[in-house]
Amino acid sequence: MSDQINRPRVTLVSEVTVDGKLTITRGASSKLLMQFMSHEAEIILHQIRASSDAIMVGANTIRIDNSFLTVRYVEGKNPLRVIPSSKGELPQDSNIFSADAKTIIAVSERATEESRRILSEKGAIVEICGNDKVDLPKLMKLLYSRYNIRQLMIEGGSTLNGYMFGQDLIDDLVLIHLPFIAGGEDTPSLVTGLNPENANEMLKLELKKHYLAGDNLISEWHVKR
Repeated sequence: MSDQINRPRVTLVSEVTVDGKLTITRGASSKLLMQFMSHEAEIILHQIRASSDAIMVGANTIRIDNSFLTVRYVEGKNPLRVIPSSKGELPQDSNIFSADAKTIIAVSERATEESRRILSEKGAIVEICGNDKVDLPKLMKLLYSRYNIRQLMIEGGSTLNGYMFGQDLIDDLVLIHLPFIAGGEDTPSLVTGLNPENANEMLKLELKKHYLAGDNLISEWHVKR
């Protein structure tokens, strides 16, 4: 793994349709798909959460899904919650502000003092990482050095996934395949924003294992470098 000495190992975990979509349509909650996840697959998802030091999702995912990002179905601790949000603008009633786990909101210099104050008053730890937008490599190093995060789980969405892949910050993938085709030109897929111009620029993966969890196919991949 590149930068192994100063950043966490990062595993992206996501449910996807057969055609690689994260939701039914743009703006829809991923929970509409996750309701069809088998209990066996849910257990695997929560086992990964329990084995992770921290879990990170994008700010838009919080706005749409309003997840707690906690461990259920298995024994284990709740991971630290990490939300990159350049302006620090998150709904004040978001479940990530619950007392179940600590939450870090990573903002940029664009976040106003008022936004940062509100987040702090909600109980979040606010870290400034970047000027115009959140500097993800800097955030990874901060999580490693200041918060002792060695294993980080990412649950999307597609924009955050794209930024993380674009900065070469993802090491492994666990995909939970759901037996649907969503279609839709603007329906979010697993990764957006990379735009390779030829085959050599595409991300290369190595299949580690695949198996059934209830009715869901699980595939595990390693990012080749």
